[in-house]
Amino acid sequence: MKVRAAVMEEFNKPLKVLNVTDPECGPDDVIVAVKANGVCRSDWHGWVGDWGWMGLKPELPHILGHEFAGVIEEVGKNVKRFKKGDRVVIPFSLGCGSCDCCQTGHQNVCENITVFGFVCNGSYAQFTRVPLADQNLVHLPESIDFTTAASLGCRFMTSFHAVTDISGVKAGDYFTIYGGGGVGLAALQVASTLGARAIVVDIDDQKLEMAKQLGAVETVNSREVNPVEAIMDITSGGSDITLDALGIAETCRNSIMSLKNRGTHVQVGLTTKEEGGMVALPTDLIVAKELQIKGSLGMQPHRYKALLAMVESGQLHPEKLISKTISLEEASDVLASMHEYGTVGSVIIDRF
Repeated sequence: MKVRAAVMEEFNKPLKVLNVTDPECGPDDVIVAVKANGVCRSDWHGWVGDWGWMGLKPELPHILGHEFAGVIEEVGKNVKRFKKGDRVVIPFSLGCGSCDCCQTGHQNVCENITVFGFVCNGSYAQFTRVPLADQNLVHLPESIDFTTAASLGCRFMTSFHAVTDISGVKAGDYFTIYGGGGVGLAALQVASTLGARAIVVDIDDQKLEMAKQLGAVETVNSREVNPVEAIMDITSGGSDITLDALGIAETCRNSIMSLKNRGTHVQVGLTTKEEGGMVALPTDLIVAKELQIKGSLGMQPHRYKALLAMVESGQLHPEKLISKTISLEEASDVLASMHEYGTVGSVIIDRF
């Protein structure tokens, strides 16, 4: 059987929607019929050929996509926890199940990690293969529609883990987010729900307006003012926590310089070709103010229970981040717009 997929044949060139061979289901795998798939900035990094320094530059031709929800179509003979017809979502970072990190509940930083949509073909397709399903798949409740669930494979769950598990946020904390894209706006929503006073810094007034609608207590346009000075003024001396949701040198450094003494910076955004994985930091300031610098990657499957419960109860609203839905053919144009940070909120493919 042939399935439709958006195939990357060259970096930084339009994807081609082709009929490709149906993915094969191994004994530990499942095949998922993709119902909705987010077009994520991480896909843009893969599309332009970034992240070779991390071993994540896909071999061509390749199918991108790592942020999806769907229905199981086929189940491998060794899979025990899932059956045909189950509604599912997965984290993009797939664990092996046997290394020390997986055994201690940290599958998101598995020592043998498979990054879905980069190391293996992804979900810009009608059907996709999920390896090691019992270790990595998550059941999706009936009450959460597929379009809403699409961001739960990357942007929203990445922010949930960074805010709830890594940052140490407490009610009343100032929580400053650099970057008002999908990850940043999701982090804003999570931090605000936990009682933090969230501030969003960006260069786009449209994104800042969306941040206000989602609960930001203040927004800062860093094209108009010095963002570090603005944060110091708003917070009367520095933010308790900062989060860089973008990953360029400017936002990383400004995030750290926006902290109060003994504050915590969380790095979520990954770098571009310009930085190549290396960013110079204000080292003396980190020492003098006893700052904490923490990294955060994805989220473990077992943490979805808390995330999904907060979505079902109405405490979190991933659907409010969705700006539009598109067809598979339109994915290339959305990726191209990310050169200039042209997307607002989440763009979801729901027509394959």
